[in-house]
Amino acid sequence: MRTRPRTGKLLSRPWTLPVLAAAAVAAGLLTTVPYGTTGGGRGDGDAPAGPAAGRLAAAGAPQGKARPDARHVVLAVHGGAGTALQRDETSPEREKAYRDGLADAVRAGKKVLDRGGDSVSAVEAAVRSLEDNPLFNAGKGAVFTADAGHELDASIMRGSDLAAGAVAGVRHVRNPISAARLVMEKSPHVLLAGEGADGFAARNGLATVTQDYYWTQARWDALMAAKKKAGGDRSAAGARSSAALADEQAKGTVGAVARDGKRNLAAATSTGGLTNKMSGRIGDSPVVGAGTYAKNGTVAASATGDGEIFLRGAATATISHLMEFGGKDVAAAAYEVLVKRLPKLGGDGGVIALDGRGTFDAPHSSEGMLHAYLTEDGTIVTKIFPDETPPNT
Repeated sequence: MRTRPRTGKLLSRPWTLPVLAAAAVAAGLLTTVPYGTTGGGRGDGDAPAGPAAGRLAAAGAPQGKARPDARHVVLAVHGGAGTALQRDETSPEREKAYRDGLADAVRAGKKVLDRGGDSVSAVEAAVRSLEDNPLFNAGKGAVFTADAGHELDASIMRGSDLAAGAVAGVRHVRNPISAARLVMEKSPHVLLAGEGADGFAARNGLATVTQDYYWTQARWDALMAAKKKAGGDRSAAGARSSAALADEQAKGTVGAVARDGKRNLAAATSTGGLTNKMSGRIGDSPVVGAGTYAKNGTVAASATGDGEIFLRGAATATISHLMEFGGKDVAAAAYEVLVKRLPKLGGDGGVIALDGRGTFDAPHSSEGMLHAYLTEDGTIVTKIFPDETPPNT
């Protein structure tokens, strides 16, 4: 049965103090975030009414039915699926940092759309912002492999003509999502990997970095914890589960979906992979149809979670196919894939999915999923705690 109380985050004014007092939000109500402001405390606020204000708050919604999270959405981002951020264990400063990180990514994409840019440029800009933020498992904040290195993956797709580009296992690209776009636009290929992808990016003018650029203390600590836990179970399954337990939030990715003024859709996804993963492991993020998919007339989707399961289930392409061939709307299609199909394969995660009319859904079977979205009236909503975006069951 699916029950999804809608709550959200109000960014009511610029922060002038290190911490704002938290205010209770009435259970089941959606609180919106006016664009152009920042903040970290929760509150009811007085977000403007308008076309985005009546976004299907699900208090009292029928159980067991897929319902979209919002309408009139133009861009959305996610920062990974997992269980790391618990309200009672998260300081106001940390809450603000995550909310600001998601909101900054949305604003980066909005700037592109505001000046008439296309949806591909908007999702690239949004994902670059997340790649540059060490809080997220992509770019600067990428997790460590088992041999204490970093191997990053990314993909991007244009809905108007199904053009796509991706890179896998790159080790020296500062912004893998921009390398993926280069593959789409400057090569005859869809996916480049390893040294070839690094070299292609450098030859085309992208900023390169040494491996120490990606290093963060939090990710190093997670690797050490994963190796310690894996010491008691030498099997591949044991190593895999230990990695997730050590750094649950890091099993996610970052991603963005958008529609532009011409209603063209685009999607992008980027990740550092799994903590303590085998060197050479590639998950769903750089694979078109698994971690990323965009097709005008159906959906732009970016996934996050257990990559092997999303690969086996062809997650994002299946959402599109259920819409195109099965007649489902975006919420019903995303719900079927994320809640009904993928868990049967033994994994969990989430997806952000947007159709050409601006209907948006973010279903997930994991306990939580960090995400944010922008509506036509300039409202930004951020959701980081499980009680704001409970799992679909």
